[in-house]
Amino acid sequence: MHTLTVFAIAQSGGQAESIATTFGVDWPHLLAQIVSFSIVCGVLWALAYKPILKMLAARREQIATGLANAEKIKIELARIEVERRAVLAKADGEGRQLIEDARAATARLQAEETRKAVAMAEQILARAREAGERERAQVLAEVKRDIGRLVVQTSAAVTGKILTPDDHRRLAEETARHLASAGSSA
Repeated sequence: MHTLTVFAIAQSGGQAESIATTFGVDWPHLLAQIVSFSIVCGVLWALAYKPILKMLAARREQIATGLANAEKIKIELARIEVERRAVLAKADGEGRQLIEDARAATARLQAEETRKAVAMAEQILARAREAGERERAQVLAEVKRDIGRLVVQTSAAVTGKILTPDDHRRLAEETARHLASAGSSA
C-alpha cells in the first residue's frame, strides 16, 4: 500500500517531483528498495519475529508456572514446618512421658529393692538370733554337763567314797534340774 502511494505521488509530478529531483531520488531504484525491504521485513517477521514472540510467550508461561510453583512450594513448606513442629512437640511430650515413666519405674524398683534388702537383713538377723540361741543352748548344755561332772568328782573327793554309775546319774540330774531352775529365773 505504501508503495502505491509513493508511486502515485511520483506520477502526479508537481512539487513532490521537484523535491525528489533536488535530493537525487531515483524512483525505480527507490521502489525496488521498498519492495526488497518489504520482502526482508516479511521474511524476518515470519522466520525470526514470530518464533521470538512464541519463545517469549513460552518464557512468560514458564515464569508464571514457576511463580505459581514457588507459591505452592511456599505453602507446602509452611505446611511441612507446621507438621515438623507438631511432630517435634509430640516427640517432646513422648520423651517427657518416657522420662517420667522411667523415674516412676526407678522409684518402684528402688522401693522394691529396699524392701528386699530389709527382708534379707531381717532374715539374716533372725538366723543370727537362731544361731546365737543354738550356740547358747549348746554352751549351757556343755556347762551343765561339766558342772555335773565336777559336782560328781567333788562329791566323790569330799565323801571319799567311790560313786556308782547310778549315783553319777542321779547327781547329774539333780544338778541339771537345779541349774535349769536357776537359769530360767535369771
